[in-house]
Amino acid sequence: MIFESPRDPVTIPDASLTELVLSRVERHPDRVAFIDGPTGRRLTYGGLRTAIRAAGGELARRGFGSGDVLGLVSPNVPEFAVAFHAALTAGGSVTTLNPLWTAGEMSRQLGDAGARLLAAAPESMEKARVAAREAGVEDVLGLPALAPDGDGWTPSGDVPRNDGTAPPPGAAVDPAEDLACLPYSSGTTGFPKGVKLTHRNLVANVEQYRASDPLDGGEVLLGVLPFFHIYGMIVVMSVGLREGATVVTVPRYRLEETLGLIEEHGVTRANLVPPIIRELARSPEVDRYDLGSLRVVGSGAAPLGAEVQEQCAARLGCRVRQGYGLTETSPVTHTNPPGDNRAGSVGPPLPNTRMKIVDLDTGEPLGPDRRGEVWIQGPQVMRGYLDRPRATDRTLTDDGWLRTGDVGRADADGYLYVVDRVKELIKYKGYQVPPAEIEAVLQSHPRIADAAVVPSPHDEAGEVPKAFVVREDGAGLESRDVIDYVAERVAPYKKVRRVTFRDEIPTSASGKILRRELVEESA
Repeated sequence: MIFESPRDPVTIPDASLTELVLSRVERHPDRVAFIDGPTGRRLTYGGLRTAIRAAGGELARRGFGSGDVLGLVSPNVPEFAVAFHAALTAGGSVTTLNPLWTAGEMSRQLGDAGARLLAAAPESMEKARVAAREAGVEDVLGLPALAPDGDGWTPSGDVPRNDGTAPPPGAAVDPAEDLACLPYSSGTTGFPKGVKLTHRNLVANVEQYRASDPLDGGEVLLGVLPFFHIYGMIVVMSVGLREGATVVTVPRYRLEETLGLIEEHGVTRANLVPPIIRELARSPEVDRYDLGSLRVVGSGAAPLGAEVQEQCAARLGCRVRQGYGLTETSPVTHTNPPGDNRAGSVGPPLPNTRMKIVDLDTGEPLGPDRRGEVWIQGPQVMRGYLDRPRATDRTLTDDGWLRTGDVGRADADGYLYVVDRVKELIKYKGYQVPPAEIEAVLQSHPRIADAAVVPSPHDEAGEVPKAFVVREDGAGLESRDVIDYVAERVAPYKKVRRVTFRDEIPTSASGKILRRELVEESA
């Protein structure tokens, strides 16, 4: 059975991503596009377009163009968007890096992506230079300067500034064929791989997402999700610019500072990850701030338990909705519509998107309320993995379906409920136990701040669920309390058998639990 999107199809413009997000600038050149949270610096839409054209022109003068890749390492600041779109304006593509990485980690991605140039924020410059040398990158540039007489892009000052009056010549792209972005993902297996996303992929996803829950021009978005991750890059930065919203950039998440920015700037929408939403649902700090401007909180990148979702919505007095996607799908494939937000579900497919739930053993498509692997088909699906044909073949079918590696079920209306990753299922005496389901139960406990569940080797059962638990401050909680709490709420084969208390649960920048670290700790 194929689950079709209940939403009307959208038309996908034949445009580059930069052309799309700047297509309405003439209507509101003086509207603020970005506010830098820590400093209050503001960049208007007209100023953003000028800065992109200027920086793109300077890249073109260096010979950067079609087929070239710009590495970009920066926290969330307005200059990130300028550098990103400058590379696209010049005809090239971007591979983004986490500023917290070591030089070695940066070097591996830069080398694999074949990056020609690297743009770095000041605080990452030292590591960036080391990484560039190791990867054979031609030059390291400071982020583009937003002031006409500022320093940026050219540490040596050898390239004159472009005045930004027009895009650089010869920068036309073929949206269907040319890559816009090369983010890295572990996909369904193995080490991180470059995900080939074309302009068409990203343009399609921006249009699909905005049609599913339109913004108005007066919206203020919280830019706390890392722009170097596809979730923040598209759902916040790109959709926000396309809709003429104002994005408040947050270089580094800290709860109190973030709450202060929501209050100060009247943030209306905040796309977040489950660990932050749990803080919003429970932290006493939340009560010190006026968050009445918030209308929508979005959750993605990892499953969010229905109980925590409802707690956060009740506390903030706004809609808390889940969505779903992967780096390989640009990223969004599902989201809850404004009028039918179902707790625990990530919603039905976006426009122009189809879904199958496939039996894990037989590969046969399943009907409603049957668990299997989630497969996706749509214009946002990647071209493939960079220089990884075998990995591409394992992930993409000949007729365009992407095997997500996630386990889920769909109800009769096509609303998807994500259970877990195929490879993360715990095999207990022949049963398949989804860690995310148990984590949702644990996170509903009033004295548990955070939790993760991984397989732990067992001579008789093969594997048993082991919980890593972070206590709420001052909570008196013992292992038996945790085990009994879960046992009362799940089938016997899903019970937690072992518990370890930790100060924190390791997560990636996008909020995903780093299970490998916990599995190694359990070995």
